[in-house]
Amino acid sequence: MTTFSASQISAISRLFSSSVIRELARRGNSPLFARLARQALAPSRRLTALHVYSFFDAAFNVLKKADCRHEYIYKAALTHKVLLGTHSLQTASMLHEFRVGDCKADVSILNGTATVYEIKSERDSLSRLEKQIETYKKFYAKVYVIAGENHIDGVRSLVSRDVGILKLSDRHQISTVRKAADLPERTCSLTIFESIRTDEAKRILSLMDKTVPDVPNTEMRAALREQFLNLNSSSVHAAMVQVLKATRNLLPLSSLVQSMPNSLQSAALSVPLRHRDHDRLLGAIQTPLQTALQWG
Repeated sequence: MTTFSASQISAISRLFSSSVIRELARRGNSPLFARLARQALAPSRRLTALHVYSFFDAAFNVLKKADCRHEYIYKAALTHKVLLGTHSLQTASMLHEFRVGDCKADVSILNGTATVYEIKSERDSLSRLEKQIETYKKFYAKVYVIAGENHIDGVRSLVSRDVGILKLSDRHQISTVRKAADLPERTCSLTIFESIRTDEAKRILSLMDKTVPDVPNTEMRAALREQFLNLNSSSVHAAMVQVLKATRNLLPLSSLVQSMPNSLQSAALSVPLRHRDHDRLLGAIQTPLQTALQWG
């Protein structure tokens, strides 16, 4: 069995970063991919016979092992089992690293409600979990923690009973330890406002039959903030879900995602890509690995 060092695991996990996907899509090649792949390859020279897409598959399989399991593996599981399994790109949208307050929500899914999934992989600490969860409750009606087996008891002791707990098994299956309560009434209208764009805030007001402030652009954000302060949080949450499903719609990526290997589908959904870059990305991952190692 091949053993990988900590630095190699770090390089392998970074292969799935938005920086690599963005370079592949915009340039048709990625010097960053080449550098990371060379760092990861040392004990496995036989992999040079592969194409880029199959190298990603091999890297994904390394990261799926319990002692190497990385945040991306959890994101991929949520993509396949929840977004594309339970829901679809026609009915739901997914947000990666969505900022709420001073926290970044790992994965958010907007369907009939807004649900956040905070990832705690085997390699993560639970030290910030309580603060993260309390922040997310102000934006999301449903809050889940998805964790490895080693963290389940710790998570259960740190979060309140309205927070759901999911476990990712060694076989890459998600099981429900505890369901999350759907509580839009505990959300905060101001937190929702501060987490979204100005154009989205305007659309929420219109959807709620509220008047959009008639002020100069330089004063718009402050005027909108005053409006949101006085709005019912449940109503704002419902309108926010509708608006963000439209403004953060992933349906244009449907054809691209279907053409990508499973290992890269979550990565493709995490990066805003222009339609004209889709073919360039697909062409890049068809490149022989020996050629790709020379990029840049």
